[in-house]
Amino acid sequence: MANSTSASLKLTVQATGENSGTWGQITNTNLLILEQAIGGYQAVGITSGATLTFSNGAISNGKNAVLKLTGTIGGAVNVTIPDSIEKTFIVDNATTGAYTVTFKTTSGSGVTWAAADKGTKMIYSDGTNVVDTAFTDLSSDLTPQLAGTLDCNGNNIIIDGGNSILDESSNEQIKFTTTGSAVNEFSIANAATGNAPALSVTGGDTNIDLNLTPKGIGRATFNGQGKIQSVAEKVTTSATAATGTLTYDVLTQAVLNYTSNAAGNWTLNIRGDGSNSLDSIMDTGESITIAHLVPNGGTPYYNSAVQIDGSSVTPEWQGGSAPTGGNANSIDVYSYTIIKTGSATFTALASQTQFA
Repeated sequence: MANSTSASLKLTVQATGENSGTWGQITNTNLLILEQAIGGYQAVGITSGATLTFSNGAISNGKNAVLKLTGTIGGAVNVTIPDSIEKTFIVDNATTGAYTVTFKTTSGSGVTWAAADKGTKMIYSDGTNVVDTAFTDLSSDLTPQLAGTLDCNGNNIIIDGGNSILDESSNEQIKFTTTGSAVNEFSIANAATGNAPALSVTGGDTNIDLNLTPKGIGRATFNGQGKIQSVAEKVTTSATAATGTLTYDVLTQAVLNYTSNAAGNWTLNIRGDGSNSLDSIMDTGESITIAHLVPNGGTPYYNSAVQIDGSSVTPEWQGGSAPTGGNANSIDVYSYTIIKTGSATFTALASQTQFA
């Protein structure tokens, strides 16, 4: 019986009684081919593509375990292995040139490196197609654990919208959302000794606000002292004519500006809003300051009573006494500072100032 050749590595399979005097040489070559397949490395130039060889009974470049693809490519290229070869490869695309590289069988499909991908892949041929094991992709490990520091090596981390960074108990710490065609973002910078780290708004637009939005009636709390270069307060302008009982919702604005002349004396009821009391949105030991602008015509009227959450309070008025009237043909500005001293218990400081 004559010698035969193995299907994938093309080893010489010696028949009984064959190769007298050359048996040892053939065996040594087979062992060297096995060494290639297990731990062999070779750089292969693929400037215009390449066909890897699998010669019968001989060491060949396609039989190596690790292949480094080199050269400057001027277009998309293929690296081809013969059909019917079954083998695993570690392939490093070390070419230069922004073009795709595809490692495939002669007749089947393969694995493609994108134009900008100069990375390493572990792939295998099943005899028909070349397949990516994805072992080099972190996504192939459903619960990856780092043994050291994660260095992105100049690349981005992509988090799908609605997904989060979790704590060690798998609870959400930071959740991300996706805005289509977004151009603005946060930038975070650390700082050297004596300098403050920075959270900044950056991006394509020139002037962009920074929105901090608590949930529900929650508030943004800044612990420690604060420094503000400038501040703008929300003003609500209304054509309402002051008279009767008016509600002031502190969750809606800091300044309530009436533009119609008062039609009578009024009671001002200060609350959180239609669903929340002032008591529920303030902690004991906190204060809030609001302003109410009311114009008067020739017959002036004034704020004759104050309520908080529908209950009457007697403010401490600036100057020592409550106003007994308004100011004709003027805008009267009422300022109220409300201090919560206990559960549903408040001290109110008030003032009336004429602007004409």
